[in-house]
Amino acid sequence: MTSAIHCFNASYLQRPDPDLPICVEQTVLVWLPLAFLWLCAPWHFANLCKKAAKAPLSKLYICKQVVSGLLFLTAIAELALTLAEDYGPSSDSTAQKHPAVLYTNPVLFAVSWIVVMLCQESVRRRPRAVDSGSLFVFWLLQVLCAIFQFQTLLRDALNKEEIADLPRFCLFYISYGLQLIAWVLSAIADVSPEVKRISQMNPEARATFLSRITFNWFNSMVIKGYKRPLVQEDMWDLNEKDSSQAICQGFEDIMAIELKKARSSLQKKRNKPKTKDGHQNGLAKGVSQDVLVMETGKKKEKKKKKKEKKDSESEYPNSWLVPTIAKTFKGVLLESAFFKLIQDLLSFASPQLLKLMISFTQDKSSQAWTGYLYAVLLLVVAFLQSVILQQYFQRCFILGMKVRTALMAAVYKKALVVSNDSRKESTAGEIVNLMSADAQRFNDVTNFIHLLWSCPLQIALAIAFLWIELGPSVLAGLLVMVLMVPINGWLATKSRGFQMENMKFKDKRMKIVNDILNGIKVLKYYAWESSFEAQVQEIREQELKVMRKFAYLSSVSTFIFSCAPAIVSLATFAVFVSVSPNNILDAEKAFTSISLFNILRFPLAMLPQLISIMVQTAVSKKRLEKFLSGDDLDTMAIARDDSHSAAVSMTEGTYAWERDTEPVLKNVSLDIKPGRLVAVVGAVGSGKTSLISALLGELHSLKGRINIKGSVAFVPQQAWIQNATLKDNVLFGSDVNEERYRSVVEGCALGPDLDLLPGRDQTEIGEKGINLSGGQKQRVSLARAVYSSADVYLLDDPLSAVDSHVGKHLFERVIGPKGLLKDKTRILVTHGISFLPYVDEIVVLVNGVVSEVGSYDGLRASKGAFSEFLETYGKDESSNANANKASAQESDFEQIDMLPEGLEPQADGSPEDIVSSTLKRENSLRHSQRHSKQNGSVSLRKSSSVRSKKDSDDKKGQRLIEKEAMETGRVKFSVYLQYLRSMGWCLVTWSFLFYFIQNVAIIGQNLWLSDWTDDSVKYFNTTYPNHIRDTRIGVFGALGVAQGFLVFLGTILLADGSISASRSLHTSLLSNILKVPMVFFDTTPSGRIVNRFAKDIFTVDEMIPMSFRSWILCLLGVLGTLFVICLATPIFTAVVVPMAVIYYFVQRFYVATSRQLRRLDSVSRSPIYSHFGETVSGLSVIRAYGHQQRFLKQNEDTIDQNLKSVYPWIVSNRWLAMRLESLGNLVVFFSALFAVISRDSLNSGLVGLSISYALNVTQTLNWLVRMTSELETNIVAVERVREYAEIKNEAPWITTNRPPDDWPTDGNINFENYKVRYRPELELILHGITCDIQSTEKIGIVGRTGAGKSSLTNCLFRIIEASEGQILVDGIDISTLGLHDLRSRLTIIPQDPVLFSGTLRMNLDPFEKSSDEEIWTVLELAHLKDYVRGLPTGLQHVVSEGGENLSVGQRQLLCLARALLRKSRILILDEATAAVDLETDDLIQNTIRTEFSHCTVLTIAHRLNTILDSSRVMVLDSGKIVEFDSPSVLLNNKQGHFYAMAKDAGIRGGETSKPTNMSTDL
Repeated sequence: MTSAIHCFNASYLQRPDPDLPICVEQTVLVWLPLAFLWLCAPWHFANLCKKAAKAPLSKLYICKQVVSGLLFLTAIAELALTLAEDYGPSSDSTAQKHPAVLYTNPVLFAVSWIVVMLCQESVRRRPRAVDSGSLFVFWLLQVLCAIFQFQTLLRDALNKEEIADLPRFCLFYISYGLQLIAWVLSAIADVSPEVKRISQMNPEARATFLSRITFNWFNSMVIKGYKRPLVQEDMWDLNEKDSSQAICQGFEDIMAIELKKARSSLQKKRNKPKTKDGHQNGLAKGVSQDVLVMETGKKKEKKKKKKEKKDSESEYPNSWLVPTIAKTFKGVLLESAFFKLIQDLLSFASPQLLKLMISFTQDKSSQAWTGYLYAVLLLVVAFLQSVILQQYFQRCFILGMKVRTALMAAVYKKALVVSNDSRKESTAGEIVNLMSADAQRFNDVTNFIHLLWSCPLQIALAIAFLWIELGPSVLAGLLVMVLMVPINGWLATKSRGFQMENMKFKDKRMKIVNDILNGIKVLKYYAWESSFEAQVQEIREQELKVMRKFAYLSSVSTFIFSCAPAIVSLATFAVFVSVSPNNILDAEKAFTSISLFNILRFPLAMLPQLISIMVQTAVSKKRLEKFLSGDDLDTMAIARDDSHSAAVSMTEGTYAWERDTEPVLKNVSLDIKPGRLVAVVGAVGSGKTSLISALLGELHSLKGRINIKGSVAFVPQQAWIQNATLKDNVLFGSDVNEERYRSVVEGCALGPDLDLLPGRDQTEIGEKGINLSGGQKQRVSLARAVYSSADVYLLDDPLSAVDSHVGKHLFERVIGPKGLLKDKTRILVTHGISFLPYVDEIVVLVNGVVSEVGSYDGLRASKGAFSEFLETYGKDESSNANANKASAQESDFEQIDMLPEGLEPQADGSPEDIVSSTLKRENSLRHSQRHSKQNGSVSLRKSSSVRSKKDSDDKKGQRLIEKEAMETGRVKFSVYLQYLRSMGWCLVTWSFLFYFIQNVAIIGQNLWLSDWTDDSVKYFNTTYPNHIRDTRIGVFGALGVAQGFLVFLGTILLADGSISASRSLHTSLLSNILKVPMVFFDTTPSGRIVNRFAKDIFTVDEMIPMSFRSWILCLLGVLGTLFVICLATPIFTAVVVPMAVIYYFVQRFYVATSRQLRRLDSVSRSPIYSHFGETVSGLSVIRAYGHQQRFLKQNEDTIDQNLKSVYPWIVSNRWLAMRLESLGNLVVFFSALFAVISRDSLNSGLVGLSISYALNVTQTLNWLVRMTSELETNIVAVERVREYAEIKNEAPWITTNRPPDDWPTDGNINFENYKVRYRPELELILHGITCDIQSTEKIGIVGRTGAGKSSLTNCLFRIIEASEGQILVDGIDISTLGLHDLRSRLTIIPQDPVLFSGTLRMNLDPFEKSSDEEIWTVLELAHLKDYVRGLPTGLQHVVSEGGENLSVGQRQLLCLARALLRKSRILILDEATAAVDLETDDLIQNTIRTEFSHCTVLTIAHRLNTILDSSRVMVLDSGKIVEFDSPSVLLNNKQGHFYAMAKDAGIRGGETSKPTNMSTDL
């Protein structure tokens, strides 16, 4: 090297055609690339040591190795040549020997080429590698460095007109040619067959190094997206390392370790005061059987002892989540940190080049080539910066995506094993929020995580360079910056408070919206919509209030921020020129400082944002940690010891629902032998369901143990149905065994239902089983259990929801002593006395205690609680028991002609699915699908490409739930207009105006500065007059402060506008959703509607205002920059036009693709939450069957589908940024180039101004497109909200035609030739019904499935509108009234008791029309008074989501109380006695008899005995009235329908006198 330095002298460069000395060319330039190669080699060699997957030798590989071999030979040849010349026979011994370089270089080369060959081999062995980045860079360096020697040799030869050293000359050019070839080869992908296979589904697999850094491999997606809107099928497969399974595996392993640490440190913290609890670790024994439980919950007793000092902070292990994330993704974190570091350092090269550039324009004597060199260097530095920055961003965003995925999967996994205590703390809605909002927060924060160290680093470097420029006066500027920090800190803490408050309101609002959607049917029946609308609006107003405060705060911080750069530079320059008269501000100093201040702006602007993001994430972190570290269900609660003699045994079990509540089961001991059928009976609330839950391990064990032999199947009281085909619901993940499947379907009486379903067992069942009747759901749920062929069956009252004859069939064919399950152990909770004689054993529960156990006859004889129970209900039991037994025996042999029950098209059912029995014919099915556009469900724009369903699918399974429609193509301009309109034109115009003037002020300020710097030339070597100095500083400062105020005003106005937009959009969405016909809710999954209220409203509230503001600022910024550059170098305008065209095209290409990817992302996100919601509601079933693994897998697949659109979206942003930054870099290059060309006519101030502006343009351009697309993407939320705000409504709630206040006074109902159909193109479901129902008549309505019973009641409430005929109530045609007038005067007790979360009082009387006395009276009549009195808060008792903290019987009684409170003259009972035990049933029946004696009562009955005392019975058959008379007349008509049904149910003509006879319950 020393020789290099010696031979280097300035003379080479001080001439118009500069050159480098030969010794530099032969030393430094040779060693540089080789050093790079040797640095990268160890990494390649590490691969060689590993056992290689044998890859075939490709032609390309052989070519590469041959070229390297040839290069090796040239090196050897050169060495040989030197040796021969020095020591060969012909050598001249006296002559001077060659210099050492001629020995070292060939040797170095020879060794290096061998290294290259080894590296190429290692690349081949690397699985799925197509090329090597490091080798490509090496060849590039090699070729570039050799160029100097290349031209030196040529120059010499040309100058001397002969070649001095021919052999070396030839060798050099041969090897240079070979190196060029090698460089080209290294840029080509070497695609193995395996990679070829993968790359068909994922082009990234075959992308070369060049393609990866420019993201060229993504072109095909962009072009496809530009030609037509992308659909999910266009998405590429994920890389293996990006799939959710790979991500979660690593995350969970580390999480388990970290959580353990956190738990033990929490334990230590707790044990400090009390040391004696250390030994209680009962749970740590025994290995957990459940794959899912990461480790058993915290010690239980401890929690009880500590309950008193419950301080919420330390109650759960905290601060383990962040370390877990850091350790899981440390690889990506380190890589991105490395890139960020290099990029930060590079960003400081530009200001230094700018400085050289300005000094070049000032010094007219300098050589022209130096100017061009600086221009080229600016370009190169900028390009490198772009490449590295994009790689960094790519890594960060992928990291964000992975973190979100890991958290979502962890929350899902946790939800599957969470204990009741922890589950009670968060409702389903809140858990979904953890998955959506909180995981998203983490996603956002990881994108920016490196700024935590990079911002301070950038600030430090900038200050160091500024110090070099301006000396100590920088400290003035620095001081201003430091003062900003506490102000921002204060703002951040304030906004954190608001953020917390906002989250609370959001959760609260979503909870009510969830409730509304779950109970929408009841709201419509009771005309309660407006009350709930008011509740939501009230919360929304509070939310907006907080949002407004938040917005004002942020506009203050914006003000401080836009002032900051101006004030900082003002302070610095002012101090600089005031300190000493010798300090003159010249262009070099001013503009270098300004570009450094510009670099400072970014970290300073980001820090507060970062702080606020961190703050929000801290909130999310707490929420996630609390949920994820909650207790798991104790999997050891149930022993699985197969050596026991009993199949199910419970010893002295005392169980509570939660840790600190009263036990619901006390000292229960049971021993159930294998193969027995055990019935559990007892009154409402006696603990029957709790007993089943305890056996499932869902309850909290206070003492006692349970052992179950073998596997378990469980049928819950309220059937849980998945949104899948009917067959999938029955198979529930087991393998198909057609024979077994058929016998199960047969046994569970599903055969006839299948004939009615449009796609038989391939029919898709809607969310929560919406298109099945209660009975069908229950039978599907039972079929699922039977098919699973477990050892122990826990049946929680499966027979209550079905008709009596179906119940009899199920008992005989499935549950009873001769059924499919006869060899299994069955525990049956039941209310049907008639089954009891056939069970092996009866367990009687009273208030959570087993009062007796024994056989039917034994218990009757013992005269205990059971016989009283029977006395009350089975007066006739004794005379009938034997007859029943006999008939049961016979009926085993005679095939009962089974009827399908429950598939009657309930009106609430969706038109898409319950295509009633009339739809048996295929063609009419086709017909209905052709018309489904007009079905009152939303008519959506669907582009042809979204129709992914093939025709064949239509036959296979009719889709109930349409795929979520997705807008395609450009967002209509009208959507923007609508948003601006809802903001208010006045506000928008003014804020735009303020922003515009602010931009003018910025340009003015900079032009002033450029003018100021010219003073340095004007007052050269003279004293600088003070008054001029003061004017300069004053104007500069004034313009700076003006900017801040203008931005502040603009921002405040925008904030006001966006809040009014949020208000009006949410209001229109909510009020419209409540006015939409029922049919819409049946065909739309609730998750989709919830998504509108959660994600889309969130976007409208928070994202759109931000992106709108940024967009305006960016647009103005770019225009300002171009204006300034054109002002400085007018020739630049020539470049602007072509660049604008390119820019436009890139932007259009990108936006088309990106927007569609974002839409796909939000559409593929809904299923994640839907599936999650479904899982949470079916937890006990999933756990009972032990299917957690399968559901986890399903969740992973759903998340993967989502990632398939998220990943390309991330890449599309990088693709765009790469192209735009290249454009921006060209802007810089051209502005520099033109400055060099026209340097004679320019003053240095303007050059500085234009280049420092150009340096800024890259980022602004990038942001502009990002903001444009972000705005377009986010505005989609407005479009989606608007779509649901414009769905066709049902009839108006109130019309001008209002009924009298006391209507209906008598309660006469007349049907006149009434016909109705679900949709215009479907067939009638009621065929011209005509009948008169007199005042106070009690009418029973019966009929086989599909006869139209429910449709009749739905018509009274106008849930379905008439197609012909009319219904008169007290002489008024109901179709002329407003829906609320009509519905509020009728009362219905619906089939499923729906409760809303809120107080008991709110559930009974949401409008608060009644006094407390009236409410207590109805509670007494509904037999709930004692229960409510016993509650600590009485009427204010809070009902949990869906009424889960009340038993089903109590919910039913509450619905009765609602009906009593309404005191209307017409009451409709829809089979309300299903889930109630006999005692409650009796209570309800009596109450209805006495309290509604003056009303007209219509009862839809499934148990005939409930209507035997009606005044008349209406028998419907396929939509017509076939019989309508008093029960006694009908029973005597031996040919009639009613008689046949009664005979099936075991009622004979003479028994009508005893309506209480319950033996008919079969």
